[in-house]
Amino acid sequence: MRRVLVPLLLSLAMLVAAGSAHAAIVPGKSIAGVKLLMTQQQVKNLLGEPVETITGSNEFGEFTVFKYRRLRVTFQGNANVTAVKTTRRSERTSKGIGVGSTRAQVKKRVTNVVCERRICTKGRLEPGRRVTVFRIFHRRVTSVLVGFVID
Repeated sequence: MRRVLVPLLLSLAMLVAAGSAHAAIVPGKSIAGVKLLMTQQQVKNLLGEPVETITGSNEFGEFTVFKYRRLRVTFQGNANVTAVKTTRRSERTSKGIGVGSTRAQVKKRVTNVVCERRICTKGRLEPGRRVTVFRIFHRRVTSVLVGFVID
């Protein structure tokens, strides 16, 4: 019985851990398990092939965007993740903040956040810094972005 129970419990624990890793926003670090600085292949290994891939260039150089269901992963410079944006209601911080949360909840549950009319930001808006941006519309979060400040 123990030979069956131990592997079963370990498998169950790994599934729970994997599920929570994908449904999490870690300010300044990751969304849906996609961490800043991951490579394109690492993202594909984690999430599978994107539904759509967009490539182009802007004032900062070439970029690639992987589009998944309600999730965008940006590779400014094409090498590593520079931003992850979600509109999924399932993605939440450890304190339960995500799409659908109110501005008041963001202010109360996200440490060191600064809110303006349509945006709440955690982190300094300085080039190279990591930030988390909660976009607000009608007093509710509509999207969350974790990324590097480019300019």
